[in-house]
Amino acid sequence: MAWMHEGSLEGEGLRIAIVVSRFNGFITERLVEGALDCLERHGVNTDDIDIFKTPGAWEIPAVASRVLLAGGFDAVICLGAVIRGDTPHFEYVAAESAKGIAALAAEADVPVVYGIITADSVEQAVDRAGAKSGNRGFDAAMSALEMAGLYRFLSGDGEDDGQDSEADAATRES
Repeated sequence: MAWMHEGSLEGEGLRIAIVVSRFNGFITERLVEGALDCLERHGVNTDDIDIFKTPGAWEIPAVASRVLLAGGFDAVICLGAVIRGDTPHFEYVAAESAKGIAALAAEADVPVVYGIITADSVEQAVDRAGAKSGNRGFDAAMSALEMAGLYRFLSGDGEDDGQDSEADAATRES
């Protein structure tokens, strides 16, 4: 029999860091609003949310790394917007920020969530920041909550969604 575990979306008692780029601020401000909306709806106290602003998406992994070193957070949400232009700059910034965040996520003791929009146009970015295609900041916050719950379960500090009941655990042990 397979045992399924997944994190809950309960945010009560969690401390969350948001690392966000100021570049393309008309987009990233919407992403932060979406993330805050999600976190507050799921019980995270606004006093337990810290926002760290970077100049651009390139700097997000470096600041997220320092946030992780400082400790005290249950998840780190990385938000930004990289919009394609006429030069290859887009490819470098998008790829390196994604690689940096992925490397942090693989090594960190808490979830590090990628919430950077990469878009071919301003219109695409606006759509993904709350217009037609939802809000990527809200989605990233949902991922952070679920992953924080799953990490807590895996570390023995909490429970997952309850699908593995005490009776199931007792059955496994026998």
